[in-house]
Amino acid sequence: MTMALEGLKVIDCSQVAAVPMAARILGDFGADVIKIENPTTGDYWRSFKDAQLEAGYGWPSEFDFNFENFNRNKRSCTLDLTKENGRAIIHKMIKEADVFLSNLRTFELERFELEYETLDKMNPRLIWGNITGYGKEGPDKDLPAYDTTAFWARSGFPQLMSQPGVPVMGYRVAIGDNVAGMSLAFGVMQSLYLREKTGLGQRIDVSLFHTGFFQLGYDTSAALITGLDVADWRAPDPPMELQQQSLMAIMQIQAFYADRIKIRNPISGMYVTKDSRTLAFIILQPDRYWDRFCRAVGRPDLAENPKYQTMEGRSEDAAELRQIFTEIFMSKTYEEWRPLLKDIPYAPRQTIKEAVNDPQALASGCFVEYDHPTQGRIKQVANPVMMSKYPADVRMPAPEFGQHTEEVLLEYGYSWEDIARFKEEGTIA
Repeated sequence: MTMALEGLKVIDCSQVAAVPMAARILGDFGADVIKIENPTTGDYWRSFKDAQLEAGYGWPSEFDFNFENFNRNKRSCTLDLTKENGRAIIHKMIKEADVFLSNLRTFELERFELEYETLDKMNPRLIWGNITGYGKEGPDKDLPAYDTTAFWARSGFPQLMSQPGVPVMGYRVAIGDNVAGMSLAFGVMQSLYLREKTGLGQRIDVSLFHTGFFQLGYDTSAALITGLDVADWRAPDPPMELQQQSLMAIMQIQAFYADRIKIRNPISGMYVTKDSRTLAFIILQPDRYWDRFCRAVGRPDLAENPKYQTMEGRSEDAAELRQIFTEIFMSKTYEEWRPLLKDIPYAPRQTIKEAVNDPQALASGCFVEYDHPTQGRIKQVANPVMMSKYPADVRMPAPEFGQHTEEVLLEYGYSWEDIARFKEEGTIA
């Protein structure tokens, strides 16, 4: 059976979830997807399912359903891109490829000689796609990020999924990654269509942060237009006594589950600051970040403790370590913590009003301004698929009801007499 993308060669130089999903979608339709993995560590996503199961959060299964879901219809090829001959090999592959996909940050792309400008010279027909946490521009463009931090917490989901006394309780794996992955796959397909016309590839950029605004389009567009926050229009909060009763019950239920779940990683999860800001830490590679985290919070002694050099040692004292960190985070405001945490995967939980005014959102192009015939200059969510040569644009506002009926019918050869008759018959408004 001939498949839609048969003959398309894709180099998938990514790991974890968002970009692997984009590449998997292309593979589902027949593309030959080569997944590049480090010969020593491989893709971290291979161990995620077991880590979740061991911590008491995961589905019991000997089969790695998670890795299968994100990486079917691919071939795995190991390459060490830190080595010169490793880079030479991937460059040879790219010269013959149609699509290159990655989730590498700017400094990593430069280190491995995989920037768009470099690969475009090697292969002008190449479609180059990248997903980042926060976009390719702005002060936070190189921050480490996961969908739980950039897509979920920082774009405003927790506020919009909760109410006073009924907080949002959790987040499911890769919800934002899947949306971003589908967006990147759409950008690739659009670029393939354009390449048929021009003979040239282009650059595609998608960010988890921007995709969060897109997914929350109803609320994001409302906040941009009104300038209001949820608390400004929502029904009055329930009595404080009722909120406290609800929160007390929720805390008891959480404690019930906590007794049955083995907390292994004390540097992942939620911590609250002195000014009551909730910070979401998602650190899926704790050995890599342990030393950095401890020094950021002013406890280098914990980083140097021999027992805590391994995940096993830290997991034995995870409850005690979490209590230590809980007290530490309560000692400073969020603004005081920000410069100290810049190299650690975390994000503040923001309200939707905070999110749409976030300097990173503004700098990375999450919003677009245009003139509306009745509202004047307005701001809305920009298309999250950013293309270098043929970018999206707002060519017209949403139409009034039936605004273009006559125009469209005239284009299709109907006369004004026909249009008058259609109106009289009730065929058109």
